[in-house]
Order: sequence, then C-alpha cells, then structure tokens
Amino acid sequence: MKVTRFQSLYQLTVLPRMFPVNCYIYEEEDQLTLIDAGLPNSYKGIVKLIKECKKPLTNIVLTHGHGDHVGALERLKKSFPNAVVSISVRDNRLLRGDTSLDKDEPKTQIKGGIPKGLKVVPDLLLKEGDRVGSLEVYETPGHTPGSISLFDTKNHGIIAGDTFQTRGRIAVSGQIVRSFPFPAFATWNKEIALKSAREIEALKPSLLAIGHGNVIEKPTEKIQKAILEAEENMNMNRVK
Repeated sequence: MKVTRFQSLYQLTVLPRMFPVNCYIYEEEDQLTLIDAGLPNSYKGIVKLIKECKKPLTNIVLTHGHGDHVGALERLKKSFPNAVVSISVRDNRLLRGDTSLDKDEPKTQIKGGIPKGLKVVPDLLLKEGDRVGSLEVYETPGHTPGSISLFDTKNHGIIAGDTFQTRGRIAVSGQIVRSFPFPAFATWNKEIALKSAREIEALKPSLLAIGHGNVIEKPTEKIQKAILEAEENMNMNRVK
C-alpha cells in the first residue's frame, strides 16, 4: 500500500499503478477518522497506519456505498468495534443492496458494484451540514444518489469520493477518461454529478482528494477545466 501525507490527511492507495483505489485517514489531536474502506486487501495497510499514528480510530465514514469503498469494512469494524460507522441517509440503502429509486429521482439506473450480504449496519446516518470531528458533510450526489463529500474545516481540503477522478486526468464523475473509464461506467447520473462538481468548485478547496487518482493541491483551475469539459460534452450529446 502506498501512503502519502498532506497535512492532517493520509492517502492510502492499493494497486497504485494498475487500478488505484484510495481511502483516507484524517488525523486530529486525539482521534482518527477513516474515510472509505477501500478493497478487502486495504485492511492491513489501514491497520498498520492506525497503529503508527498511536491514536484511536473513532469514526469510519463512507462517501458512498460502492463495493470498492467498503471492501475492508467488516474486518475493520471487528478490529475497531468502538469506531462509529456512518454513511448518508440515502446511500445506506445501497449498503443493503437496495437499488430502487425515489419518486423524485431521475430514472437512470444505479450502477457500479453494490455490496451483497454486508453485515455491518451503520451507527450513524449523515445529512448535509453534519460534522464528524473537523469534517463537514456536503451532499454531492451523482456518482450515486447519496454520495457525500467531507470538507476539512481546518485546512479547507475536501475528500470527495468519486465526485471527480484524477487517474489519467481530472474529470467530473460520469465523464469517460479512456485510460481509466471505470468511475464513469459506475456513475448513476451525469447531470447531477456535474451540479455537485460545481458546488465543490464553489468551496474553493485547498486540496481535492478522491477515490481514484492522485490528490491535487490548489485544484481550483483544474476543477474548473474539468467542469467546462463536462459541460461541453453534455451539450454536444444534447445536440446529437
């Protein structure tokens, strides 16, 4: 596992050269928060870093319910039973394998790897404006109906799940990057994803940390470029 540190945030990456899957540990003065649980083989690297930090893991926050973000969750919950597991109210349904849509949601199919038979039941369901330590919850749907991002109120970085990808190049969720198209294939609704990308851009984050690809520091211009490209692609598709 590759570990990279950005102030209070650690990026943990499995398969960094082939199929990078990231999770993150956010370090506070007296506790640690894990954001996403990666793949099953992320477990050992996560535990190793927690031990090295010598602080208790108090929270496990899931940005959304896809399988590559919950892979080590069951083992981690057994190892750290006091850690509070949380996910958005909406994506809690995906953890139960429920891919049904609400009446007011666009009737585009929910895609991606949906967990099956997951035994962990979240301790806390999150909504816009909730706080987990110094991290503030923003609802950023699109990749899934209940995707969330976490804004670091101290350092102003954002951990944004699969709202963007940076593998190959930066792109809004749903926009195909030929060298790494998988996040796009797993995106539920491109229009809603674009709206969420604009909301992240408006925060002017100092850092963008996502599920697939490198962390980007001072990302504003690159985020704007990705949004413009997504807008152009979608306008072209409407004309067709």
